[in-house]
Amino acid sequence: MNLKQALAGKLSKKELGLLPRAFDVVGEIAILHLPQELGKREKIIGQVLLNLRHIKTVVNKVGVFSGRLRKAKYKVIAGRKSFETMHKESGCRIKLDIAKVYFSPRLSSDRLDIAHQVKKGERILVAFAGALPYPIVIARNSQAGEILANELNKDAAKYALENIKLNKLSNLKFLPGDFKRVASTLTKRKEKFDRIVMPRPQLKETFLPEAFPLAKKGCTINYHDFLLEEEIPHAALARIQQEARKAKKKIKILGWKKIGEIAPRKYRVRVDFRIL
Repeated sequence: MNLKQALAGKLSKKELGLLPRAFDVVGEIAILHLPQELGKREKIIGQVLLNLRHIKTVVNKVGVFSGRLRKAKYKVIAGRKSFETMHKESGCRIKLDIAKVYFSPRLSSDRLDIAHQVKKGERILVAFAGALPYPIVIARNSQAGEILANELNKDAAKYALENIKLNKLSNLKFLPGDFKRVASTLTKRKEKFDRIVMPRPQLKETFLPEAFPLAKKGCTINYHDFLLEEEIPHAALARIQQEARKAKKKIKILGWKKIGEIAPRKYRVRVDFRIL
């Protein structure tokens, strides 16, 4: 039985029509994004969902992800009053607070897809790593060599260090701070990587000028962009080519794919390209 069926008889036909088509589950927390018209019915909806699924908390998302730290606002509408949970994915455990750390379970297939690209012994840098879902999934599902992960959010940093221990990963190192500063330090040390993973936030900056000096010849960059449907994929490819010309780098586009709709007709897109 789905949520709409379970609420039949408890909500009007009009109210049932306003229910979101889907919701996310992070660990033991179900995340709804209810329209304002259902505000007075949120407790009923939350309680029914709590009884329907093996979860302990139901929250309503009352604000969109915003800022460089990509935080959203949530309201507990049923169950345990906590935003902290343990999420399991691809053989990994990821502990986080959904109100303090950006995390999307909808990117699980993207994380595993990148992990399956990794060749034995690759040295990898993961930027905008949050509580480390990308580096942890890569570390546990590939034969990667050393993995360095960077994140600005101080709350995420706390969970990142805890998650490295939880997953018993000796080849994963966390680098806190702003990506531009961290990349500058790594460049000065003449550090180079076989792969750079960039699940970046939705900002104007590409951060590719900081990434290019860290790329070995033959390095693969897995780069996220955000595009309207009519812009896919040409706007992202043009942006990447422009940044490559500025950095005097020759590149080869390996492929691209939609990895999630973030708003009506707007998508997160991943472009994979190689440094020649």
